[in-house]
Amino acid sequence: MKQVIVDYIPFEVSPQQINESMKNNNGRLVVKGVLQRAEAKNQNGRVYPKETLVREAKKYAEIQIAERRALGELDHPDSSVVNLNNVSHNVLEMHWKDNDLVGTVEVLGTPAGNILKELFKSGIKLGISSRGLGSVKEMNENEDGDTVEVQPDFELIAFDFVSNPSTHGAFLSPTNEGKLNEGVGTRDGVCCHDCKIENIINDIFRGE
Repeated sequence: MKQVIVDYIPFEVSPQQINESMKNNNGRLVVKGVLQRAEAKNQNGRVYPKETLVREAKKYAEIQIAERRALGELDHPDSSVVNLNNVSHNVLEMHWKDNDLVGTVEVLGTPAGNILKELFKSGIKLGISSRGLGSVKEMNENEDGDTVEVQPDFELIAFDFVSNPSTHGAFLSPTNEGKLNEGVGTRDGVCCHDCKIENIINDIFRGE
């Protein structure tokens, strides 16, 4: 049976990189980096066959991206429908680099997009989450523990920005004249991280 499948890749950006990106993109905040990874087990124990991801990425590019409606939300819902009230960004393009699906994403001037921008500016560590519908099948156990493979019935729905990244991967950074800036960083404690996000959102609502 199909279910909503979500997986995360962490990334973070610096205020300096954000300022450079907006300066070089006519005031727009544009980030570029790895959206999903094929043929590698993630921390959720899932493996995405490249053939399946290539098919879905091609379909997503030919329809959603081509029609400028490759929209995503801030914090993924357990839903197969993108909620326009919570849209924060739009995927501009995607391409393959070996087994990595790399994409360019524009942060929109929506309420959720403004929150996302402020989180970036404050150095909050976030993640990019692929959301889709599909089924999984258990693979043979190995030294890495139980592994499941995403099946060919997988359908890509959207890429969302989330506060709880759980898979190892490349960090996204704002793009400056097409260049990809990568970085790695850590945060001390989930509580501190979550409280800081809540404070930033409250400041935005208060107009501070």
